[in-house]
Parts: sequence; C-alpha cells; structure tokens
Amino acid sequence: MQTLTLGGDIGGTKTLLALADAAGNILLERRFASSASPDFDSVLEAFLKEARAAGHTAPIRAACFGVAGPVDGNRAKLTYLPWHMDGAAIATGHGIGSVRLANDFEATASAIPGLVPQQFLTLQAGEPLAQAPKVVLGAGTGLGVASLIWQGARYTVVPGEGGHMGFAPTDEEQAGLWRHLWADQGRVTAETVVSGNGLSRIHRYLGGGKVLAEPARISAQALEEDTLALASCDLFLRCYGAFAGDLALMLLARGGVFLCGGIAPKLQPLFEAAGFLSAFNAKGCHEHLAAAMPVHVVTEERLGLLGALAIANALSA
Repeated sequence: MQTLTLGGDIGGTKTLLALADAAGNILLERRFASSASPDFDSVLEAFLKEARAAGHTAPIRAACFGVAGPVDGNRAKLTYLPWHMDGAAIATGHGIGSVRLANDFEATASAIPGLVPQQFLTLQAGEPLAQAPKVVLGAGTGLGVASLIWQGARYTVVPGEGGHMGFAPTDEEQAGLWRHLWADQGRVTAETVVSGNGLSRIHRYLGGGKVLAEPARISAQALEEDTLALASCDLFLRCYGAFAGDLALMLLARGGVFLCGGIAPKLQPLFEAAGFLSAFNAKGCHEHLAAAMPVHVVTEERLGLLGALAIANALSA
C-alpha cells in the first residue's frame, strides 16, 4: 500500500507544511500565518482536510515538525507563540503512524545532505572529501550551529548550542566591540555578535550609540553603500567568518561549511569585499587547513521544511 510522509517548519511568523510520497516527491505544500491560529492542531487539520480533498488519502506513515523552540522529549513550547505541541498526541489525534518533534535548526541541518548546487552559492571551493564532517551555521534571530557526521551509510545530525560559545575578538576593533558589549551585559557570546540583533548592536556601537536600526534596514542600506551600514556589515562578516573558521577547524569540516539563516543570502554580495573568507582562513599555522574547507551560502528558503521531510522519510524507512 502507498504511504505518505508529512513535514513541517513551525515558526512564530509562518508554518510551512508539506505532504510527500514514498520517493520524497512533494504532493502538496502550503504556508499558513502562525498567529492566525489558536494552536497547531487547527492548522494541521486544515492542511489535512485540503490534502484529502485533493485525493491524497493514503495513510501518513511518519511526520516530523521542526519547531522554533526547545524540544523536551517529544514535546515542545514555541518561543514566540502560545502553542504547546506533543508528538504522541498529534499522531493519535490525526491518525499518523509516528510523529517526531525536532528543534528547527536540527531540521535545517537535516536538509543539507540533499542539497543540489542550484540551492547554494560557493564562496570557497576548498578541497572537499567524501563523507567528511560538515558544519551548518544559521545567523538570523539567533545563531544556530549543528554538525553532520557520517555514520554507516548516511550523515547524522549532531545538534548543539555552539552559538553560545564565547565571542573571541581577533583584532583591536573587535576587542573594542567586546569591551563595549561586556560593560553593557556581561558575558559576550558568538550569538551576541553574529546574529540579527548582533548586527544591530554593531551598528549602534560604530554609530556612537545614537542609532539602533533593524538588521534588514542595515543590510539594505549597506547594499546602497551607506557608510555606517557598510562598516557595520564589514565588522559583522569578519566576526562571522572568524567564528565559522573556528568551527570548521574543530571538526576538520572538509565536507563543507554551510551558511544558512536569513542574513547570509541578503549579504551575499558583500561577503568577498567584507573579508569574510579572509577572517575564515586567518588561522595562523593552520591557514592551509582552513583554506581546504569548502564554504557555501545556502539560498534555499525552505530548508527547514525539506529537512523535516528528510527526517520523516528516515522514520518511515
């Protein structure tokens, strides 16, 4: 009997759901405004009703939902929504064989092995090795970090909280930024600097504390060659590059370093001019190792959804 899999990317702004066949082909995909629904069950029921009306009535063997919030066992509370999700209850309530809840960045990382060249831009070709570790970073609202390790016949995602590692300045300008942030809030993490809020903090620091602009505005102004915005993005990308290079060295990520999240695609035209790769490769006597790591900017916007479908497909195998 034909069976289906279901994947979802569940966030505070939007909920993406997709139904796929056993070969991984997406049969139905929909986007919902998360805040328009009181809970996840009502969104899922509306999606499944539409799927049945379209003739997709085969059993759903497995589902995975990437959740923007902490996952405890198979339960989750979304960070920016009053939604509580329970995987077992969702499975029982909607007739799904098994349901797994995953942190949204674990789902994002799970999509990396299935990417094709059209879904990313290569900043540094490096010297890739088959089955070597991969590093995934996502600078957006926060800073997600995960790694992919080859086990048996496939990559396994190892989630982590690398974004909360301490920020390590690499020059006097970055040291000044660190001192400013430490005086204001204490411990300075990589996420304090390499994130959307981090870009705003840098902009305010370089602007003498007079301006606190939104990250999207800073990015747009930088592309229009605004002096302060360009300087802010330059410092941001050098910090981002140094941190990404440190992670790549830690794992010897000859499988590739993948930059995802909302910021990297928007700033992609500035990466080379801003010195991201120079900072990535500036590792002293290990510079040759850093230069061997492939570096890519992921341009696929549905990464979390595709990763959730990949996890669901593995569950149904």
